[in-house]
Amino acid sequence: MTEVQSVLVIDDEKINLKIISDILSDEVSIMLAKSGEQGIRKAIEYKPDLILLDVVMPEMDGFETMARLRHNVRTSAIPVIFITALNDSSHEEKALLMGASDYIQKPLHTNIVQARVRLHLQLVKQRQMLEKLANIDPLTSLANRRKYQDVIEQEWQRAITHQGCLSLLVIDIDNFKQYNDCYGHATGDKVLQQVAMVLAKQALDKGLVARYGGEEFVILLPDHSQEDAVEVARLCMQGVEALNLAYSHEDFSGKVTVSVGGSTKLPNISCSSDDLFNTADEMLGLAKKSGKNKILWKLPSNPHTIAE
Repeated sequence: MTEVQSVLVIDDEKINLKIISDILSDEVSIMLAKSGEQGIRKAIEYKPDLILLDVVMPEMDGFETMARLRHNVRTSAIPVIFITALNDSSHEEKALLMGASDYIQKPLHTNIVQARVRLHLQLVKQRQMLEKLANIDPLTSLANRRKYQDVIEQEWQRAITHQGCLSLLVIDIDNFKQYNDCYGHATGDKVLQQVAMVLAKQALDKGLVARYGGEEFVILLPDHSQEDAVEVARLCMQGVEALNLAYSHEDFSGKVTVSVGGSTKLPNISCSSDDLFNTADEMLGLAKKSGKNKILWKLPSNPHTIAE
């Protein structure tokens, strides 16, 4: 089902709010604000797809409102269309130089307002689609490394604010090079896709599952204790083994398994999200060296094998 897009209308005149609402209500979800201050608060809270902004308002006019929207990271990318009775070209120039997407003069013509709003909402959809594609691994359809980096920074800061914990699993497919050598890269790609599906099934509703690179995956688990995260890792290991992907190459044979390195931390300002990854990655390396097909977690004193 197509998601309904939202438009925030900021205007101090009730009649203007009603007119614009009537023009657009059949096509989009409408939010109304009677002042610049109220509009900024609603924009931050609800993040509409598009803002229609009156220029002439008491206390805070449209230009000041626009400036504040552009200086807030949560609203800076929301496109803004100015709507005004001013017919001075200098005001239109100022609006466009400030980053406005369009400028509509009153009196309003229904067809013109609808057409311009449709155009800019379509551009929003296209931009969102491109952003989504930029964050997806094309082979597995999981999030890619770029998306993981964005999300872990957000979750790291959120955990600091709320004093929560973060767990991270770094997962690597065992003997993947041998599998590729045996059956070729096309078959290896299918293995990557099957493993990705298992990881997504076991963990996608719990956190972020991403392909970090090659045959390595990460699962970020906000608000998961070590015990909770280890259970997710167990399910992932069992799910991969249940695929029964056997291989045999000269004197080397077996079936596809994964090794898991894990780390759980209480984020604080004295460390970074890289510390979480580096610890989990270190544990993965030790798990690979010590026999593979196991979960290794860093305890305060030393690495500890959780399962194999």
